[in-house]
Amino acid sequence: MRVVMITETFLPSTDGIVTRLCASIRWLKDQGHEVLIIAPDLGVSEFEGVQVAGIPAFTFFMYKDKKYAFFSPKVKKHLKEFQPDLVHVVNPAFLGITGIFYAKRLKIPLIASYHTHVPKYADYYRVSMFKPILWWYFRTIHNRADINLCTSGSVLTELKEKRFHNVHLWKRGVDTNQYHPKRYDDGIRNRLTAGKKDKKLLLFVGRLAPEKDIEKIRDLLKQSSEFCLAIVGDGPHRAFLEEYYKGTNTVFTGFLHGNELASAYASSDIFVFPSTTETLGLVLLEAMASGLPVVAAESGPTSEQVSNGKTGLLYDPTKRGNFTDSILQLKDEDYRLKLSEQAHEVSQAIGWEEPSQQLLGFYKETLKTSRQTSGILKEN
Repeated sequence: MRVVMITETFLPSTDGIVTRLCASIRWLKDQGHEVLIIAPDLGVSEFEGVQVAGIPAFTFFMYKDKKYAFFSPKVKKHLKEFQPDLVHVVNPAFLGITGIFYAKRLKIPLIASYHTHVPKYADYYRVSMFKPILWWYFRTIHNRADINLCTSGSVLTELKEKRFHNVHLWKRGVDTNQYHPKRYDDGIRNRLTAGKKDKKLLLFVGRLAPEKDIEKIRDLLKQSSEFCLAIVGDGPHRAFLEEYYKGTNTVFTGFLHGNELASAYASSDIFVFPSTTETLGLVLLEAMASGLPVVAAESGPTSEQVSNGKTGLLYDPTKRGNFTDSILQLKDEDYRLKLSEQAHEVSQAIGWEEPSQQLLGFYKETLKTSRQTSGILKEN
């Protein structure tokens, strides 16, 4: 099968979308399928032998630290040259619209996958009045696809309520070889704790943006000197956060990748995740696979991954102080280690093989339906 994936984000960017795409592309290539990636041009031209066709990228006024590609006729050129059996548009917003437009125009079967709750971000950027328009916009473009995918059951329910058509769950995955307690590194722990290795090390990994609610972690550091915090990632909120956390035991590392990121997880004690706007949050699985108990805001997607009191603790984001109180429970080392062991054990049943096989199944279903529809149209 020949597949074109058109994505708003790809390497060298690092997030849950890129992680999922890389795992899926790698698996499809190993199975003998041909893939072309069309993405904003960020200087990467290939991924493990798979071509990355770059589209000129520009900064967006609301998110100046990241580049986006917009409507471009180059997408049509790449589609006509590659002659795909199917187009998969990932998280369509800007570049993805081009993919949808030309796939429909060239009569190529089309799948779209939903990964980011952009309408929910409106509250954090003080543009709540635009939420109905945003939902209309994303519903309109997704409903051009033959099949829509999303990454958690709660988001699946929400999208159906918002009248998205033919939505299916694309299962979660994690690389249990890469993310593992054996990746512990004393030098990394020394770096993340700024030399205070005996303190309990809290870890946050993700995009530094207002919707992540990273500010909530500071209350614990102010209340207890037994903890320190490492914030791994970058984004438009970093300068604000560095100022906000001044005077606390906090280290900002910027982006970490590969083995260094895996060691950051394994060398920490507790993973903290206050965001309530996720569609899944793959970092939760990476942390659990690394043997970290998770303290996360209770939401539909987090509840599907973290078992409260077993693999981590889910706090009530509507109750003031509940986040801090939940983390303080893990001062009990026996309890923390118990959750740590259970988190690692549960994660071992989850890999990238099953979601990748499932994705191929969605591709085959889309092709079959498209051919049947074409046959009916020809007969008529």
